[in-house]
Amino acid sequence: MLDFKVEEKIDFETEIKKLKKEINAVILAHYYQESEIQDIADFVGDSLELAKTAKKTSADVIVFAGVHFMAETAKILNPHKLVLLPDLDAGCSLADSCPAPLFKNFREHHPDHIAITYINCTAAVKALSDIICTSSNAESLIKQIPSGQPIIFAPDRNLGKYLIKKTGRDMLLWDGTCIVHETFSEKKIIELKLVHPTAKLIAHPECEDSLLSRADFIGSTSKLLRYVQEDNSTEFIVATESGIIHQMKKAAPEKLFIPAPPDKNCSCNDCPFMKLNTMEKLYLCMKNKQPEIKLDSEVIAKALKPIERMLAMS
Repeated sequence: MLDFKVEEKIDFETEIKKLKKEINAVILAHYYQESEIQDIADFVGDSLELAKTAKKTSADVIVFAGVHFMAETAKILNPHKLVLLPDLDAGCSLADSCPAPLFKNFREHHPDHIAITYINCTAAVKALSDIICTSSNAESLIKQIPSGQPIIFAPDRNLGKYLIKKTGRDMLLWDGTCIVHETFSEKKIIELKLVHPTAKLIAHPECEDSLLSRADFIGSTSKLLRYVQEDNSTEFIVATESGIIHQMKKAAPEKLFIPAPPDKNCSCNDCPFMKLNTMEKLYLCMKNKQPEIKLDSEVIAKALKPIERMLAMS
């Protein structure tokens, strides 16, 4: 019988490190994870970095501290390895906004278009796509597509609108969004700028256009992290999931990082799905070797092609 609960107080950090050696595991964590999970991970990064790391790992077990589509990507790249996700309910509102049957129907209505699909989607949607992209490389990939080729961009409409402005391509957009990046309040950020007049607003391109138009810098999570290290400013208002601020503080402890306020009095700038993973769940999934990510071999084969195209074009 599997143990899905810890009955006594244990040192999770020590036990996780022991288990990692015992099962030859690598722990991959997204920037949006809780700080203690980031600190115990072997690698912390954004979607593109994590995909590349998953592809080249020699570990027998990949423990993915992130959300479901990220762990699926690791499984697609490592079909014969055991891939674990601490909490199977750690989904993604953006991925949920693009169900595979509806996307398949959408593609069938636009047969002349190629589909460049944001990595924040399910394995089934990846299998229906031509090229996968991340917020780090999307602009570069789009610019490599011949100008006369029509493009579908899915599933994030905000990122799609941003990329249309950056590339000049008139892409057909799927109408999906991220609940975290949709929640930032432009009004509250303006008020925050009055209190911190020298602070620079930095934003992820999944944010709405009204907020992006006010940003001093727009970029993927990794690019935001690099920017705050290289820029001379000492104060930043950070319009993305607040988990990245842990890495920003570690990289530039002398600077002030202010999480962008949501529209309501809630912690909506924390992704509720990312935060489902905990140190206890991380320990238990390694101890029990469950929950495991399982995918149909046909889906893996079809989804692998657009991911490999992304990696080759990156």
